[in-house]
Amino acid sequence: MEQSLPKTLPKMLQRTATEYPEIPAQFSKLKDGSFEQISYRELYQLSLDAAAGLLHLGVQRGQPVGLISDNRKEWQQIDMGIMAIGAVDVPRGCDATLIDLEAILSITECSIVIAENSSQVKKIISLKEKLPALAQIICFDPATEEVLKEAESLNVKVYTFEELIKLGQTYRIDHKNAVEEELEKGNWDDLACIIFTSGTTGTPKGVELTHGNFLTQLAELQERIMLNPGDRALLVLPIWHVFERACEYVIMIQACGLCYSKPIGSILLADLAKLNPHLLPAVPRVFEAVYDGITRKMRTTGGIVNAMFNFFVKVAIIHSRMHRKMFNQDICLTRYYTVAWWFLFLIPWCLMWPLKLLGNILVFRKIKAMLGKNFRAGVAGGGAYPKYIDEFFWAIGIKIVEGYGLTETAPVISVRPIAAPVFGNVGSPIRGVKARIVDPEDGFVLGRGKFGAIQISGGTVMRGYYKRPDLTAKVMTSDGWLDTGDLGFMTIHDEIVIKGRKKDTIVLRGGENVEPLPIECKLTESKFIKSAVVVGQDQRYLAALILVDEDEVKNFAAENGIQYDTYENLLKSEDIQKLYDTEINSLVSSKTGFKMFERINKFALITKPFEVGVELSAKQEIMRYRLNEIYKTEINGLFAEEK
Repeated sequence: MEQSLPKTLPKMLQRTATEYPEIPAQFSKLKDGSFEQISYRELYQLSLDAAAGLLHLGVQRGQPVGLISDNRKEWQQIDMGIMAIGAVDVPRGCDATLIDLEAILSITECSIVIAENSSQVKKIISLKEKLPALAQIICFDPATEEVLKEAESLNVKVYTFEELIKLGQTYRIDHKNAVEEELEKGNWDDLACIIFTSGTTGTPKGVELTHGNFLTQLAELQERIMLNPGDRALLVLPIWHVFERACEYVIMIQACGLCYSKPIGSILLADLAKLNPHLLPAVPRVFEAVYDGITRKMRTTGGIVNAMFNFFVKVAIIHSRMHRKMFNQDICLTRYYTVAWWFLFLIPWCLMWPLKLLGNILVFRKIKAMLGKNFRAGVAGGGAYPKYIDEFFWAIGIKIVEGYGLTETAPVISVRPIAAPVFGNVGSPIRGVKARIVDPEDGFVLGRGKFGAIQISGGTVMRGYYKRPDLTAKVMTSDGWLDTGDLGFMTIHDEIVIKGRKKDTIVLRGGENVEPLPIECKLTESKFIKSAVVVGQDQRYLAALILVDEDEVKNFAAENGIQYDTYENLLKSEDIQKLYDTEINSLVSSKTGFKMFERINKFALITKPFEVGVELSAKQEIMRYRLNEIYKTEINGLFAEEK
């Protein structure tokens, strides 16, 4: 496989630019709303110019280079330049806090950082005392005079991206083929990037990913996510996130266009209509937003239109359920009973087919038109894809395939193939990757259909956590498998079905990674809270189970003259609910260093103390997957509005 693929990501771009030089590579929006495009030949040459500029500034092979920016055309151009000379990018988005930046840039000792604008430059130079290695910053947008003067006073040289390109062009004239020679030195096992998976409220873990980690995925992903040269993909996710990054490589190796948009309903829908893309990779929340927009519009319209919509959707869902059974498109754990399903469903399937066809003509065709004329499929990743959303789009004939992966696997482990998806799973592992299910307690390997912990091995698995062999050892088994922390089982065709997580990290539906422990520790600072467990895996927001301190609650009631008959009713009272709401919001807020998505939106008060062997392990650690079972009703109530 390695022989059939380029040895590095810049060599992949080089190959595409050689074979398809004039095909549009990037579409970026101008101020008037129109899109400017550059070809693969231009993208490749800009990347070489950026690489040469970095060589001029003294960047060396293996050197970490900070890259603090959101999605824009220059990101890919300079990142390919960084990797072309064997340097290593350390990416993060513009929402990074000062504590984020300090951790990321100090751990990697970056002497040069690329930043999006003045705001980011100002944040970075404010940390100069804690970043002694920092010497140079390259800014995509020209920095203000005020920021430039401040940087100069701290002995930090600031260049614009345009200046870097000009320096590079001059360097390439003075040093013939120097950049190309550096590019040729690159190898499969060279480090490509260090992506930090947790924010500052958790232990920073820099995932070391090689060129080979990314390239391993691309052979089969071209078969599962099929595109043709010249096709377009609409991009709405932050490029520093590994899912978006891998999607762009899948698009680039197939010589397709990268179209930059934003995950905002009105902007996204307008760009879909304007660009008519073939592919939309996004987190589940984006597809939820499309679904919510459609259903909200129908409810607002009301009358016969809404009634028709609801009727035809129900018909389509029922027909699709029968169709999946008859044509073996549902997950299977033992064997298919195709003949039985055909015997049972053939007549109703045939009778409902004209109704589904009519629904397509009257309703579904208009919905599909919202996604553009060329739309082939969406790819959902970065969080769990809700079943009701999956079923809706499947029923009306819009293909959204769900994928599965981790930052530690660069990220793709599996994805449903667009041509032959099976409902209810995330696909089988791609070539070069193996998965197995083991018992969460004793580690014994389990057979198909057995529930357990998911472990992965293969070419996409990270080199390790940067400068943290101790953390690497915690996730790697003695026989070389990565413990994903996820729970599930495998079908008879080795398709993976995700059923939950055992590790602490919570992944929200928007793809945000949250470390719950720091939030829980903060909450227990309240005298009214004995213990707290943050929940929210695959949801839009975080919630918490709060173990109350009975004595303190009763004291509060007595001091404030609150009357009650039973303790349970006291906890349900408006006064106590307001007390905990105030406590939680004051402890977990932006003022105390937490991000917006780390805040607790809802909570449930519980009274039973945690016990070893029930909620707690022998080490007195919370077994989160056990809590999901014990407090299933309470947790479902916290996210009831999600449904």
